[in-house]
Amino acid sequence: MNAALLETIQLVSRLELTDERKAILRPLVAYISDKVVSKEEIRLNFICTHNSRRSQLAQIWAQTMAYFHGINHVQCYSGGTEATALFPKVAQTLEDQGFQVLQLSISTNPIYAIKFDENTSPIIGFSKTFDDSFNPTNDFAAIMTCSSADEGCPFIAGAEKRIPVRFEDPKAFDGSNLMDAKYAERSFEIASEMFYVFTQCKL
Repeated sequence: MNAALLETIQLVSRLELTDERKAILRPLVAYISDKVVSKEEIRLNFICTHNSRRSQLAQIWAQTMAYFHGINHVQCYSGGTEATALFPKVAQTLEDQGFQVLQLSISTNPIYAIKFDENTSPIIGFSKTFDDSFNPTNDFAAIMTCSSADEGCPFIAGAEKRIPVRFEDPKAFDGSNLMDAKYAERSFEIASEMFYVFTQCKL
């Protein structure tokens, strides 16, 4: 795993979660743990409105933490109720925190290759709807990372489980002098929660 990313993981591993957040994460822990015990494939689709910030960060950190904790057969995805673009500050934040980020295409919805390990296939990052053909069609958990997607999309076809794990949107700080800090803070928060989740899922 990338050395700079390992340093970031060591930092987030020391962040304390509140009992309230642990309770929110409990259904996700249970879902993954059941799959680990039964040796089934684990498919997680993180869903937000635009698939531009929170759902992308959650997908990337969940895949990374599964690998870090040695939990196999985990495939993480993300999607939105509409497709826009992965926000450039998200890609920059991930790069600052140790990921290798390569932009593969230049368009209104660019495609990124995001690597957490030199010898592992990259995560492909781009904005898409949750039911895009890139994502699984059945036997997955839908993790709702924002209230608008959770409330505005009452049915996710093919999902075995629907789990709300909401995060505050760093978009509120776009263009401000707090922008860099708030995106880093949100990424750290999501990373720490995914670290906790996969720690709890070990056999």
